Amino acid sequence: MWAIKWSFIGLMITALLQVVVVILSGSVALLADTIHNFGDAATAIPLGIAFTLAKLRPTKRFTYGYGRAEDLAGMAVVMIILFSAIVAGYETINRFIHPQEVTYLWAVVAASIVGFIGNELVAIFRIKVGKEINSAALIADGYHARTDGWTSLAVLFGAVGVWLGFPLADPLIGLGITVAIFVIVWQSAKTVFIRALDGVEPEIMHNIEHVVSHIAGVKEVSDVRARWIGHKLHIEMNIAVEPSLSVTEGHDIANEVQHELFHHMNYLSLAMVHVDPIHQSGERYHSKI
Repeated sequence: MWAIKWSFIGLMITALLQVVVVILSGSVALLADTIHNFGDAATAIPLGIAFTLAKLRPTKRFTYGYGRAEDLAGMAVVMIILFSAIVAGYETINRFIHPQEVTYLWAVVAASIVGFIGNELVAIFRIKVGKEINSAALIADGYHARTDGWTSLAVLFGAVGVWLGFPLADPLIGLGITVAIFVIVWQSAKTVFIRALDGVEPEIMHNIEHVVSHIAGVKEVSDVRARWIGHKLHIEMNIAVEPSLSVTEGHDIANEVQHELFHHMNYLSLAMVHVDPIHQSGERYHSKI
């Protein structure tokens, strides 16, 4: 919530400063960038709502809590970015049809640099916190802000082009920024929808199996399943042990599996471990019965 609050303030200040220059200069490239920065600031709202809901305790209806709200927030972020891309594209095409002189080029250059610095600071902040809590939505938003920083800097080249006597440089840069925003929409959508469909990074699955298979007493690991609920990981698995072990001994091994998983994965929220004797291991055995 701290990261979301300060990134919202940073981007809103950046966008408001750019608005003043857009009004003075008439630069459509800067307008496209400003629209997008407002959109970026607005993405903090659904993320803030999602993280607030995630703090609520589970209920009899929502037995896993409200972590899935983060996936919905990610979808809202994608829609906000898409809307900003459509608006920026419309304004850019309109400027090709109805050209307008760009003035106060020095102010456009200054606003471009301010946009770059503002977005890069927000990107560093969001990515750092997102990685600490393993939030796909916040990390995606951070990389998105970093790309926005470079699109903000592109406005500078449009201003230089106009200064050199090429007035179409401004709408051309605006068009380039619009295309970049659409690319961000596609990349962000993939990340968010993979999580929403219970997709898990292959390296995480490999790490789970590697950790568990090296625990004393575990003869086999099977039926490993994992899903993200918000920025917390839930795991279910079967382990096989020697059939001569007592219930207590099997339970102790399962406890050790859970302990090691929590030790190696600070983003883990739940680990359900089912214990089978080695000759009746996993769901493959039970499906044959």
